[in-house]
Amino acid sequence: MPSPAETAPNAPAPRKSARLYRMVMDKHVCPYGLKAKYLLEREGYDVDDHWLTTRAETDAFQAQHHVDTTPQTFIDGKRIGGYDDTRRFLGKAVKDPDAVTYVPVISIFSVAALMALASHWALSGHALTLRSLEWFVAFSMCLLALQKLRDVDGFATMFLGYDLLARRWVPYAYLYPFGELLAGVLMIAHGLPWIAAPVALWLGSVGAVSVVYAVYVQKRELKCACVGGGSNVPLGFVSLTENVMMVVMGLWTLARSFVG
Repeated sequence: MPSPAETAPNAPAPRKSARLYRMVMDKHVCPYGLKAKYLLEREGYDVDDHWLTTRAETDAFQAQHHVDTTPQTFIDGKRIGGYDDTRRFLGKAVKDPDAVTYVPVISIFSVAALMALASHWALSGHALTLRSLEWFVAFSMCLLALQKLRDVDGFATMFLGYDLLARRWVPYAYLYPFGELLAGVLMIAHGLPWIAAPVALWLGSVGAVSVVYAVYVQKRELKCACVGGGSNVPLGFVSLTENVMMVVMGLWTLARSFVG
């Protein structure tokens, strides 16, 4: 007969358990092993954490279980697999490396907006003004240029796929990020408008025409080079917005220099 404690309606459910094999070495701790351990514990599992502390031990484990990678999770004596497989087993989403995403662009514009508001607030005590809007565009240009400068060759390769001027003169693809950064920095400083404005107008105008032609005339499905090479941001509205912002900012910079 079961004891009263075993049949009590409020008796705690038995703890779930899992075995995890992960690399923990002097010079390397597998980040996916740490993530798998945290995920299992967060989902209520008691983790029997096995460390693979040498390359030989890791190779032997992989050969024994016919796997190519670690970590490896076992639940109820059954091998679940690596970190992504563990996520699937637990009903969690797994990131598709080829999936289209706007996260990089949203992050850049959000950070640029916060930087602009914070900078102007620190200087004037007011956050949302015309100057902070100017800085938002200028900071966005600098941050977008920074992404391109992380891998100029990768950016240029992707950019050559659709930019009309770069296709005629390849060095333009390599000069573009430096021009965008130069214009953005000068606009932040309100300096040398006779350089900043023409550069922004040129880059923005050629870029806008190229995007419209590739996406809306030729109807090609391409990846945008706006956040650097290798991104999964689709070419279209985002890149067109970047170019239009530069055109507007270039015109505004010219107008402001004539007025005062």
